Amino acid sequence: MPDLPTPQDATEAALFSECWDAVLSYADLCTSGSLTAHQLATEAFTRGMREVRAAGTVPARGTGRRAGRLPMIPELLTAVRNTAAGWEADGQGHKLDPELRLWLHSGKAARYTGPPLQRPVALRGLRDMQEADASLLWLAEVEALPLPTVARRLGLDPATVAEELDHVRSLFRDRCHRAHLDTPMDAQCRSYARLLDAVTRSPAADTPDDLSRHLATCVQCAEAAACLRLHGGGLPAALAGGVVGWGGLAYLERRRRAAEVRLGVGRPPAAGTDGGDPKEHAGRSRVLRNGLLAAAVLLSALALGVSMMPFDDSGDDTAAARDDRQPVADPATSRTTHPAPSASGPASTTPSAPATRAKSDRKNPDPEPQGTSSSSTTSGGPSRNPAPAPTCRVAYTLDSQWPDGFQATVTVTPGKALAGWQVAWSFRDGQQVRQMWDATVHQNGSRVTATAADYNKSVPARGTLTFGFLASWQGKNRPPYAFTLNGTACAVN
Repeated sequence: MPDLPTPQDATEAALFSECWDAVLSYADLCTSGSLTAHQLATEAFTRGMREVRAAGTVPARGTGRRAGRLPMIPELLTAVRNTAAGWEADGQGHKLDPELRLWLHSGKAARYTGPPLQRPVALRGLRDMQEADASLLWLAEVEALPLPTVARRLGLDPATVAEELDHVRSLFRDRCHRAHLDTPMDAQCRSYARLLDAVTRSPAADTPDDLSRHLATCVQCAEAAACLRLHGGGLPAALAGGVVGWGGLAYLERRRRAAEVRLGVGRPPAAGTDGGDPKEHAGRSRVLRNGLLAAAVLLSALALGVSMMPFDDSGDDTAAARDDRQPVADPATSRTTHPAPSASGPASTTPSAPATRAKSDRKNPDPEPQGTSSSSTTSGGPSRNPAPAPTCRVAYTLDSQWPDGFQATVTVTPGKALAGWQVAWSFRDGQQVRQMWDATVHQNGSRVTATAADYNKSVPARGTLTFGFLASWQGKNRPPYAFTLNGTACAVN
């Protein structure tokens, strides 16, 4: 007679289904290809669950479980980072993202294993909370789960979960304020501590110029400011960057986009259905991304210094590489490529050459005809063949721009269902993509190719595919042109 599953088995099965996707998503950021991502995720998940088992099961809210342990998902993400560090130490670093390898040997990585009072404020603040409160904060802010889902997972009353979340945010702020004051700091940082607390309490408070200059140069105080400022949408980035460390912002954006896909945000409803205004959905997505960007600017030395490292475009980064990892892999890293399947023709990573290029200048919304047109002469005299109608349309949105970088979103509406896709375009002004989510990026000179991730290869008829990226620019930042989908030219909205 086979053994019956124990309650512990059932609990761990539930944890596996809830947490595996998050672990695999972060492992994919940390590695150089999908096969090694699964290997790292499996090893880290086993390691993390062993540690969780040793510490006891996840408590229900209200049980008074003491603080000191991270919630389940960040605990497992920490196991991914620690397992990657073990690979590097054991001579398996070639399996990891090259920039992660540099980070592991830097002082930034040492902060997560060094003296407790010098670790990031967000990490210490989250650990100092009751575990169930910390779980509520993480699931709602970083994993971007809907509050009814969070309530069901944690056993909360859906009618009061929003109030609980507001209370937990305040608790997190208090813990981070205490952690910041406990941090060894010089006289200048100490002199700004009380002012920093005051200006981050109210959205109407103005930040004095001298404090702004200090935050622009002091990583320690900038971290604290991001955790203390509950308004403005920067809390998720403060949590992800401070707790996860390397790749935290890329992980956060990926989880938000995955949540949008699950909820249908950003995808217009099928004809004849009452799905709301697609522009409203797109605007909501843009607000989420802009909130993340604002926090990233505030955390400039902490986060953007990692996520916008120089890009080497001489390598071959194709479909088996990362979709939004940070930053793009070193060309010296060997990897296996697996071209994505296509329902509309073979994938292409080389620039197409349509006779007429698409106009992407927003001042002239009328696109030129796309595709290849030619003139022919017949016995009846010269005639011109009309250009074929485009089989896809592209919307390129510049979400935000700062002095040397920008964030953009590409939305493609294909003419038919797809089982796999590659979207390519050309930049006019030497822009370089640094990081991409919901697609794998490869850039060769001015030509950029985005290949579908494993989870969004299929696109239904009348559906859309969307991905975003961070990039650098100098001098000019004109919109790209010559968009193609699986090698076929697209019209630009």
